Amino acid sequence: MSRLSAQIVAVVAMNLRSLPSRASISAVTLVAVAVVVTVLLSFLAMANGFRATVAGSGSPDVAIVMREGSEAELNSTLTRDQVNLLLDAPGVAKGPDGPIGSAELYVIVDGIKREGGTRANLPLRGIGPSGVALRDGVEIVEGRMFAPGTNEIVVGQGAMREFAGFELGKEIRFSRSTWKVVGVFAMHGSVFESELWADAGSVQSLFNRGSRFQTMRLKLEKPDSFEVLRDFVKTDPRLKLDAKTEQAYYAGQSQRTSDLIMYLGWPLGIAMAFGALAGALNTMYTSVAMRAREIATLRALGFSGIATFAGTLAESLVLSIVGGVLGALATWIFFDGLSASTLGGSFTQVVFSFQLTPALVWQGAVLALVIGFAGGVFPAWRAARTPVSTAFRL
Repeated sequence: MSRLSAQIVAVVAMNLRSLPSRASISAVTLVAVAVVVTVLLSFLAMANGFRATVAGSGSPDVAIVMREGSEAELNSTLTRDQVNLLLDAPGVAKGPDGPIGSAELYVIVDGIKREGGTRANLPLRGIGPSGVALRDGVEIVEGRMFAPGTNEIVVGQGAMREFAGFELGKEIRFSRSTWKVVGVFAMHGSVFESELWADAGSVQSLFNRGSRFQTMRLKLEKPDSFEVLRDFVKTDPRLKLDAKTEQAYYAGQSQRTSDLIMYLGWPLGIAMAFGALAGALNTMYTSVAMRAREIATLRALGFSGIATFAGTLAESLVLSIVGGVLGALATWIFFDGLSASTLGGSFTQVVFSFQLTPALVWQGAVLALVIGFAGGVFPAWRAARTPVSTAFRL
């Protein structure tokens, strides 16, 4: 090991061993960095959880057809004639009872959040006889499926968890009609668990929708059948509709909201980082001032300014890394797996869970290191320039 390397190791070790004697001022940096990392990671975990819930809901084997130009199910509309044409379209899979498709409605109803008691929009989806078969992994975990032609609904686990009044057997008032909860379903934590399902004909009748629908879901014969179906939808003048795979549709729906959450999280994290930087600078300048004689003595004994610079900068980086670890740990304890709901692309609530991943923790660690470096480099420069004469002052 070279003489300079040995000096750097010695000064770094000495600075780190002396940290407990400066615990009060060091805690300022630890807490500031921990808070910044916690805030940033909580936003990133929220965006990640929302994206995983929504984007992971679609299937590449199911096509969703909406009115041309519609970005969401809520502002689409389809006629009965269009639905019949789509059932006979090429590329649609057929079962024992004919083409596998579900003409559906998507209407907004009120829900009361369990926390706070505030009203929020919930999606009530009217589905056809093949609606459940089109969605892989649907499981009735309580009660039973609704009976066609009745005012019965089944509730997703996510909706029941976040909203009051949807327990099994409860009666709910929607559109001047009373609906009874007869079942609760699960679907691997997908966006569908945020919905209420009922018979499409009942929803049409009780919400005055006539014979119209909003979307058509079609099971594809095979994944590459989508191109054939899309060409048919585009070229038939009677349709004037757009077709997407369900996977592509939900990926687009998730991107806008998750991007919005991240656009809020990163600027807030950076703004708070400036506050943490001020705390780090104050801590390190105070540390250098408290150890001025010690630093000057090292210089008098032949230690270089580079070693002093490295020791002070390492102290700042270590404090920031520890603060970042504390912030990541706090996020994991208090936010990872936390259930929440927010508005999705159709202005209805989507229930999801925060998801903290190693990749997100790495982003928090990088921010902590940036704060540590910026907060330590200038005090380290001052330490490196401490005059040797300081060691001999009374």
